[in-house]
Amino acid sequence: MTAKQEDNLKVSVLASSSSGNVTYIETPQRHVLVDAGLSGKKIANLMSSIGRNLDNVDDLLVTHEHSDHCRGVGVLARKYHLNVYANGKTWEAMAKKIGKIPAEQCHIFEMGSTKTLGDLDVESFGVSHDAAAAQFYQLHHNGHSFVVLTDTGYVSNRVEGIIRNASGYLIECNHDPEMLQMGAYPWSLKQRILSDTGHLSNEDGATALIDVLGNRTKKIYLGHRSQDNNIKELAHLTVASIMKEHDLSVDHDFQLFDTEPEKATKLTII
Repeated sequence: MTAKQEDNLKVSVLASSSSGNVTYIETPQRHVLVDAGLSGKKIANLMSSIGRNLDNVDDLLVTHEHSDHCRGVGVLARKYHLNVYANGKTWEAMAKKIGKIPAEQCHIFEMGSTKTLGDLDVESFGVSHDAAAAQFYQLHHNGHSFVVLTDTGYVSNRVEGIIRNASGYLIECNHDPEMLQMGAYPWSLKQRILSDTGHLSNEDGATALIDVLGNRTKKIYLGHRSQDNNIKELAHLTVASIMKEHDLSVDHDFQLFDTEPEKATKLTII
């Protein structure tokens, strides 16, 4: 295999659900995590399951301060000496949750900016979520890009413009509205999830994808699925059906992958 063939952007969604979120991105020069929403031990085991080691991870990008995204940040930063990136408001909001991290490992990554980490260009963008300043990321390498977008009440025209025609997406399909409405959650929590600062439903996720995917898009991961208000097969079927209505064919135009709460997807070239 030539050096050119090996110069790839690779991704594994280590975990994605309402209980914990971690995504691993790899280039020849950089090994990065987006969020660390599980315990350090669980994340280490998930990395091992794809043949990788946390000792080799360089950077940790944090999207927001909710525990299912930052639970393991402090432990991983201290044990593996990771550079941690988040915007100023998120640093302030998660400070008590993650404990003290050496100052030289703490980096401000302001919303709407782009940072170059080795051979990886990382673009941040703000979303509509009930956190201090939730931001997600599009990662670019060697003409390919991967978008992580798992917590937002809606996808604005501005965000669509930023993430259009990426090579791959991890997109939120959090809930089925009917399951949520009929479920045991208190009304206040249901209202929060359904609001413009809550979470995307299966249909919302599919609709957002229809608006942004292009001829470069080859891989789509459905993420942040609620264990109480959704079913994996339902989320997959809903998205695939809406794609078909728009003359897009799963497994022909692109691949559609499900994610799991604590089981990593295969490390895949994007």
